[in-house]
Amino acid sequence: MLGAELRACGVDFSFTPVLDLDYGESSVIGDRALGRDSRVVTLLAKSLMHGLLQSGMANCGKHFPGHGFVKADSHTDIPVDRRSLKAILADDGAPYEWLNTTLTSVMPAHVIYPKVDARAAGFSEKWLTFILRGQLGFGGAIFSDDLSMAGARLIDGRQVSYTGAAVTALNAGCDMVLLCNQSEGEGKPVDELLDGMAEALVKGQWEALESSEMRRLDLLPTTPAHEWDELMLHPAYMHAMGLIP
Repeated sequence: MLGAELRACGVDFSFTPVLDLDYGESSVIGDRALGRDSRVVTLLAKSLMHGLLQSGMANCGKHFPGHGFVKADSHTDIPVDRRSLKAILADDGAPYEWLNTTLTSVMPAHVIYPKVDARAAGFSEKWLTFILRGQLGFGGAIFSDDLSMAGARLIDGRQVSYTGAAVTALNAGCDMVLLCNQSEGEGKPVDELLDGMAEALVKGQWEALESSEMRRLDLLPTTPAHEWDELMLHPAYMHAMGLIP
């Protein structure tokens, strides 16, 4: 229902499911989480992803490797999770390994896990290239989280521009970067980022990879969307409606 209704309204992608675990402490994840048990979260997320795929929509698991353990909100702070890699992957990271062939994209967290890397996961080659792709076997696209968040603006102990954050994310293994809520008015921050990325590309500070382009294209719908009135009478949609208590 989620995927079909969004597509009927002209939206072809949704950044869901949230795979973070609910430890009852996070100020930003909260009831966005599907549960505390990684097995339950995986089963519920797989059902959601299956429904999205039925509607022709790709999916995005977030926030790798897990944002639910820390209290701080990465929109306004830089959360730090001091657990070991073994502890993180055994619990929070488990859904990403179990769903690695079903997830079409992943969004990493603006959280620092100092026992693994001094950089937040979204800017860490170790997290994205070596752990997510190499160790967990994920082959889909990787989005950065919003680069306007506080957790994205401090890298290696220094304040960076949107362009600096974007280049770092792409070089770490991201296929796409997001700059959200910056298009109001004349949208100057978005224009500055686009100009900065073009300049950085010419200077060789990042590379446009063909494999990355293919992963991005794989996120596009492959089936036509139903018009709203047509959707209301579509058998699969009506069946889904009937499953809601």
